[in-house]
Amino acid sequence: MEAQDCMKTLPNANNKDVLIVGGGTAGWLTAALLAKTLGCGADADSVRITLLESQEIGAVGMAEASLPSLRGILQTLGIDESRLVRECGATFKQGVRFNHWVRAPGMPGADHYFHPFSLPSQRADGPELLPYWLQGAGPVGQGFAAAATLQQRVADAGRAPKRLHEADFIGQQPYAYHYDAGLFADLLAAEARALGVRHVHATLERVELAPQGAIAAVHTREAGAFTAGLYVDCSGVRAALIGDALGSPSRSVDEVLFTDRMLTAQLPYDRPDAPIPSSTIATAQAAGWICDIGLQARRSIGYVYSSRHTDDEDAERTLRAYVGPASAGLNPRQLKLHAGYRETQWIENCVAVGASAGCLEPLEASAVGLIETAASLVCHLFPHDGDMAPVARTFNLMMKARYERVVDFIKLHYCLTQRRDSAFWRDNADPASVPAALRDRLAMWRKRTPHRMDFLADLEMYSPASWQYVLYGMEYATALYANKRTLPRYDEACNEFRRITLMSHRALAELPSHRDLVDYYLGREERKLA
Repeated sequence: MEAQDCMKTLPNANNKDVLIVGGGTAGWLTAALLAKTLGCGADADSVRITLLESQEIGAVGMAEASLPSLRGILQTLGIDESRLVRECGATFKQGVRFNHWVRAPGMPGADHYFHPFSLPSQRADGPELLPYWLQGAGPVGQGFAAAATLQQRVADAGRAPKRLHEADFIGQQPYAYHYDAGLFADLLAAEARALGVRHVHATLERVELAPQGAIAAVHTREAGAFTAGLYVDCSGVRAALIGDALGSPSRSVDEVLFTDRMLTAQLPYDRPDAPIPSSTIATAQAAGWICDIGLQARRSIGYVYSSRHTDDEDAERTLRAYVGPASAGLNPRQLKLHAGYRETQWIENCVAVGASAGCLEPLEASAVGLIETAASLVCHLFPHDGDMAPVARTFNLMMKARYERVVDFIKLHYCLTQRRDSAFWRDNADPASVPAALRDRLAMWRKRTPHRMDFLADLEMYSPASWQYVLYGMEYATALYANKRTLPRYDEACNEFRRITLMSHRALAELPSHRDLVDYYLGREERKLA
């Protein structure tokens, strides 16, 4: 779009003019959701959305992992699964496998645990299984996720979460996705433009403030000045609007989460029909962990590590050792992580979404989940009358609480480790590095299991079941107060655990391999056209 054409669309900004600065997943997801939920057009009743994106900022090309909530976002936008699979190299994700987080390789005991997306089995008339599992009612030697769900066995066997002919977004097991982040942003951009979002290639040069402190305009190198009623900062870690211009400070959490570097590499499969894991594989290392994500034609490998506990040269050696002989042709790329978030993410007429609001390590797909939450909140709270103050207070309260809880959940994975083989793990196990709210929860869970009343649903990224899977996957010791009065349904629970085992055998027989499901989706459009 030519600069003069764009300026004609925003002659006098009003409350319904939205200017999004920055693309990527944050910018384009926000643009698409706003356009879809509020309506985007030139008439007086519609929201008018413009997205500014610099051509100087290239895509990283990394793989991204999502949460199951992304299925709802895609449904809202009308993007079907075959399009996602076809255009974004996408595969299906059933959870996260954690290797060597509890204890170092070679030590006695389990070498991994699994965090599935499915909830522990609890039929309407059945007992809650966790207390009974703690009392030994489950299969001998099985972790909680394996005993209380089908999903770990399905994922471990290389099976897909759904059958070939099941409808989009529906499956025998809940699931999310792995995809190429750059291609996913392109998909969202195409959808947003189709919904009426104006896309302008321009490089931000400066932000002009009004006397009362709000943003008056943004000035670009190629297209001049732009004005709007609401400015959405999706400029990434630069935080050009919310940080540089408006001065919202970032609260560092690097004394809680130590990882601040990431080495990434892309590794082709050794053959076209290689099996694709349907879970993110997180393998602990001496100074961090390696993320291994399977896309259709390649694996995306990333070593997330602490520069305080290793140097860059040793980190690269660790990554290459993990990959093995195939690492000879790799050229890893280093990224710096900025662990922290802004407690104030909406100031006057500017709101931050994505890395401009906060940036945490990629464990448990928190980045995309936080973008979903923020973008959805902007849509829900949109100040049609221009009254920003109550909207900003509500948004800031909810997003600050969401970030706090995500930090606690990520730290849960580290602080319960039994590893003492390196300074990184010893420091993570130090109670001084554990946030006070998490320390309080852990103290209570010494005598009872996590309960839904421990969590405020609208402020949580992860369900109580997720906390339970990680807590007991990390082999947390809960001395449960139990007797025949407190746990009167022991025999029923034993029967339910046996039923889950039998159902898992049926699921393994019915579900296709993950590779077969992906190939089915890739061929679905061809079958439609035939």
